[in-house]
Amino acid sequence: MSKFDEIMKRSGYSRATVSRVINRSRHVSDEARRIITDIMNELDYIPNRNAVSLSTGQTKQIGIVTAMIDELSLTFINQFMDTAMDYGFQTIVYMSRSDKQIELQAFEDLRSKRVDGLLIVTCVNDPIELKAYMQYGPIVSWQRMGNDEIPSIAMDQAQGYRLALDHLVSKGYTRIANIFGRKSSLNTRSRREAYETFMSSKGLPVWREAYQYSVFTSSDGEAAMRRLLEGGEMPQAVLCSNDYAAIGILCEARRQHIRVPEQLAIVGFDDIELSRVLELTTIHNPIAEQAKQAFYHLWKVLGKEELPTESLEYHFIERSTT
Repeated sequence: MSKFDEIMKRSGYSRATVSRVINRSRHVSDEARRIITDIMNELDYIPNRNAVSLSTGQTKQIGIVTAMIDELSLTFINQFMDTAMDYGFQTIVYMSRSDKQIELQAFEDLRSKRVDGLLIVTCVNDPIELKAYMQYGPIVSWQRMGNDEIPSIAMDQAQGYRLALDHLVSKGYTRIANIFGRKSSLNTRSRREAYETFMSSKGLPVWREAYQYSVFTSSDGEAAMRRLLEGGEMPQAVLCSNDYAAIGILCEARRQHIRVPEQLAIVGFDDIELSRVLELTTIHNPIAEQAKQAFYHLWKVLGKEELPTESLEYHFIERSTT
């Protein structure tokens, strides 16, 4: 008698129920899961994953595509991995270092059924070309893709940006410098348009000369602050690409004996833990909740079940830097 048959005999459950427990399906009672798992442990039963894949048509693996891993993407990736594990899936990270050919390996693995689905954190290939791979399995993106080529759970960052602008202008700050991320990204475009539209609607000057791009890290922020000081007219406030850039701005301002917020107000974006420690005014970005929704999108295909999701919003958090 095989160990699988022995588990069925001892537990009194059907082949289908035992298979669900082995495949970590959610569609099984807690009692059945406990009984069957205990027997599996007693028998030292290790399921043959190749056989499981053949029987279910799934590898129980999801690929995560990213150009690189930084502090912000790590928060998103960790939550996605944790959610996937709750539903019986493991993850494989494909880090491309912005190489298009390396990145395509993840999509080829989807085509050859080595993974069941893909999550795009950041990608460098044209979304129109990548869309062709959706015939092989579900794909979802955290990066904003544009034109709905690939489904994205990304939020429009202009919403959060407007919250910060409203706060700054209401406190009398009108000469506002903008520190952006990638110049070509949809997020940067949305933020820039939000700033220009908002300032114009208030009859306030749009300070395009102070735009800076590709500012991501705290050291980038320090360098950006030095460039602002070299430009002659100092801003009253700085809106930053993320909290790390804002922390760099804050550190360099203090180094230059600039009083915050009396001489310079600083607003970050994302609300990382360090922003709370440093009392940084910021925009709360529900990153973990977006990661869950990314998995839920894949689960609609992989688990054939639609899970409820809630509408996500940005929230303004005022601290001591404004």
